Amino acid sequence: MSPALSPGRLVYLAYHRPLAWLARCRREGGPGNQWTDAQGRRAMERAAATLPTARMPPAAQFPELHFLTGKKFWYQTAFCLHSLQLHTGVTFRAVLHDDGSFDDATIARLRTLFPAAEIRRRADNDAIFATLLPPARFPFLHDRRRHYPNILKLTDVHAGARGWRLVLDSDMLFFRRPDFLLTWLAAPGRPLHMVDVGDAYGYPTALMAELAGAPIPHLVNVGLTGLQSDALDWEQLESWCRRLIETHGTSYYLEQALIAMLLAGRSCAVAPREDYILMPALAECLAPRAVLHHYVAESKRGYFRHSWRHISPPAGG
Repeated sequence: MSPALSPGRLVYLAYHRPLAWLARCRREGGPGNQWTDAQGRRAMERAAATLPTARMPPAAQFPELHFLTGKKFWYQTAFCLHSLQLHTGVTFRAVLHDDGSFDDATIARLRTLFPAAEIRRRADNDAIFATLLPPARFPFLHDRRRHYPNILKLTDVHAGARGWRLVLDSDMLFFRRPDFLLTWLAAPGRPLHMVDVGDAYGYPTALMAELAGAPIPHLVNVGLTGLQSDALDWEQLESWCRRLIETHGTSYYLEQALIAMLLAGRSCAVAPREDYILMPALAECLAPRAVLHHYVAESKRGYFRHSWRHISPPAGG
């Protein structure tokens, strides 16, 4: 039997995949709601192409902002970065990291909207990372880079770099001036993170604490993450990856677990949870009062149907 039709594959196609589809339908309110959400998502993508071009030169006084993005997410990145610049009056030095899916059309859209942004292609990042951290010495980090895109926000942003860098998830929007964030960017003396709705690390915190040598902080969310690149110990991160994966397997939350371990025992700048909201409720999506929303899980519905429509910049940008 060919690998494509192995017994495990057949079980997945006949049982697990339909079960997952049904669970997703229930979670998202059924096909009707899913269709409405998809319509909102397509409208958001069309609107992103009409956002005004950021024409001011980038401010030199702030650290770089970094996004991991791609063909499926470029419009979310565009709305996030545009909404930040809209409410600050600042053009930031943005670096857009390709998740491996960029094509010429995606790059052209992003260059039109953000002419000052730097776009780093996946192949270039692959070569740089392999040179800085050879696969023979860092096999687990290289394996995760191939199979787990989230870790690119750690490896590709920080390897070989110096100073402080802020990484933002694309599925976020700013609605007011982010004074807390601007204060940190002006003088980033300690790590920064958002507050989660629960501990989502994918691994036992007892093991994480043992490896980190300090208690693991609660409720770390990496939608906004500020780290000092040259302070990261890549041998340590490789060792942590190996122990976590060999002991408990891979996890979608590995990147968040590693960052929580990096923050263990450290004083951090923590974004105020009432202003920087993870998973905003529908009422908040309809009438935003917070500075920032990070749309995960069920809050994607409010994001695609309502929230992005509040970002209505003046013509010319």
